[in-house]
Amino acid sequence: MAAGADWFEEWLGAHRDDLTAWRRHIHRNPELSRAEFQTTDFVVQHLRAAGLEPQVLPGGTGLTCDIGPADADGKRIALRADMDALPMGETTGLPFASRNPGAAHACGHDAHTAILLGTGLALASAPALHQGVRLLFQPAEEVMPGGALDAIAAGALDEVSRIFGLHCDPHLRVGTVGLRVGAITSAADIVEVHLSSPGGHTSRPHLTADLVHAIGLLITGIPNLVGRRVDARSRTVITWGAVNAGAAANAIPRSGVLRGTVRTGDRATWRQLRPLVCELIQALAVPTGVEVDIDYRQGVPPVVNDEHSVAVLRRAVDAIGPDVAVPTPQSSGGEDFAWYLEKVPGAMARLGVWDGGRKVDIHQPDFDLDERALEVGVRTMVNLVAPRVKVPYQETLG
Repeated sequence: MAAGADWFEEWLGAHRDDLTAWRRHIHRNPELSRAEFQTTDFVVQHLRAAGLEPQVLPGGTGLTCDIGPADADGKRIALRADMDALPMGETTGLPFASRNPGAAHACGHDAHTAILLGTGLALASAPALHQGVRLLFQPAEEVMPGGALDAIAAGALDEVSRIFGLHCDPHLRVGTVGLRVGAITSAADIVEVHLSSPGGHTSRPHLTADLVHAIGLLITGIPNLVGRRVDARSRTVITWGAVNAGAAANAIPRSGVLRGTVRTGDRATWRQLRPLVCELIQALAVPTGVEVDIDYRQGVPPVVNDEHSVAVLRRAVDAIGPDVAVPTPQSSGGEDFAWYLEKVPGAMARLGVWDGGRKVDIHQPDFDLDERALEVGVRTMVNLVAPRVKVPYQETLG
């Protein structure tokens, strides 16, 4: 490879089409959380072919791979990508659409994996690295509380001083990278309420416990009460996504279930929500005579980017071009990257994947992305490790 910064341009010139091919292969073969065996093997094979030594995580899915020397303190930075698909069908009609029924890469994890694979292979071709890096291909981001906890338990953050990640954002135009200091995502929990009643005839609700009426009270009452018990500036939102009870118009059912999400943009508020929501559900249910069994599953805290890590990211993005870095608002979505930031400082950025046409959000069956974003992602990641790389933005995206 050529000396200086030319090694990266030489690698990219030879592998630009490979980035797209890797993404499409992963997209065509999606695997659900903790079942990413073929995806893991695909990445492992490519890394080993480049002379690297990837280490598969204990569950058989996901892997880490160290490149370059650790610093004087024995530390290195980590770059993370998630690998799992969503349990849903795909309706994009793409020639490389999912061929696994009930699984689809509708969140961009195929792109995340291809970007980190390309980053690792590019760095493996560098003449010298002055910053050691750990590639972290993580399984099971789509299930709470997330595969990040499994990776941490397996030692993925051992000897890591700082961690960075990218996530596709269909609200940002391709060629941009969204940066934000502080919370960039929100905490996300799941609450499930199982209700039981003796049941009865709708003509005599006074002789039983009216289960459907109780569900209605919870649906409207819990969001209202929580809104009076937590600071409105915390951006706390409770939204019910499923309710099931009864079958006949003239019968009060004996059982029902209510399911929803509890989200907040504030880490301190998140830690208070579980006991508060459970207390309020019980308090509303008692006067109705309906019994409730609450399953509150705490998910992930907010991803909170530290200021220095965002500054490092900004330098990496600015090396691509003057208009690539853009501000981005806090999202109400959850991300288990937050668990890494509970252990070490770091930051997540949003990778623009919108092509300028119709906007389709992630987690939708017709979601797709502008594949020019793959190159922007690799350039960003490589610049975190090899900051001397300077790339003219205009030549990248024309």
